[in-house]
Amino acid sequence: MRADAVEEFERHRSRLFGLAYRMLGSAAEAEDVVQDTFLRWHRVQDSTVESVSGWLAKVATNLCLNRLTSARARREQYVGTWLPEPVLTADGVLGLLDSVQQRDSVRLAFLVLLERLNPVERAVFVLREAFDYSHQEVAEIVGLSTANSRQVHHRARRKVSGAAGDVGQRPREQRSDLVRGFLAAAEDGDLKELERLLAEDVTVWVDGGGQVGTARRPIVGHARVLRYFTGIMGRVPEGAKLAAAKVNGEPGVLVFAGTDLIGVLVPEVEDGRITRICIIANPDKLAFSARLSHQAGLPGS
Repeated sequence: MRADAVEEFERHRSRLFGLAYRMLGSAAEAEDVVQDTFLRWHRVQDSTVESVSGWLAKVATNLCLNRLTSARARREQYVGTWLPEPVLTADGVLGLLDSVQQRDSVRLAFLVLLERLNPVERAVFVLREAFDYSHQEVAEIVGLSTANSRQVHHRARRKVSGAAGDVGQRPREQRSDLVRGFLAAAEDGDLKELERLLAEDVTVWVDGGGQVGTARRPIVGHARVLRYFTGIMGRVPEGAKLAAAKVNGEPGVLVFAGTDLIGVLVPEVEDGRITRICIIANPDKLAFSARLSHQAGLPGS
């Protein structure tokens, strides 16, 4: 393959990964989709492609649509709470996260909401909301009429409307300060400070995938969440280290035991309190973030 064709593809790599990740909620599968897209690009005569960006987006989207049906079936059989794979985003691996829409579209809690959508709805919603494709472009990528694209987009927005929260509108500094406070309280085992930081109706979602001993249902309410953290603090391996990191565009906490990443926590903030915490402890879902954390020289490296 010509070097210039490879360079052309590499210019689109992070955008394609970001598209596939939003569609699938899996960094590992998104990497596979990007690789499969490259193989198809390798086979095509690139001189016949009018819009490289549009062609690559169409191929990647169709590959994701092929995977989503089986992915939905697997998630129905998943042990405990299913959460997306966390991704460290400081190095731009998911592409630009400059706008509210771009940041919100990779939040863990929002990706969970996208599970409400069928594959076509999800494709249309992601292409329109996160990548700002026109309805004509979306229609060409997904294989719909422009009118159908508008209808599907309207239906998808209605399904997730009001449930996503308005985290993107809240001051980013406030969220960062609260998460730093959460990190310090967790490191010190300061339950009184944790109590102060948590909202009365705080909810914790934990994804252990049946591989580690974690709660299999959401933990709801101030008192129950405090008891849960009291329990897990007692089980953290001696010498474990915590580190702050940007996870899916939001301030998060990484937990290391030696060189191993054993957990990722992402709190969400509203009205000066932590209202939701996503915890991913399934080892299969930590491999991608572990690799990025080692590259970034975080404590476990």
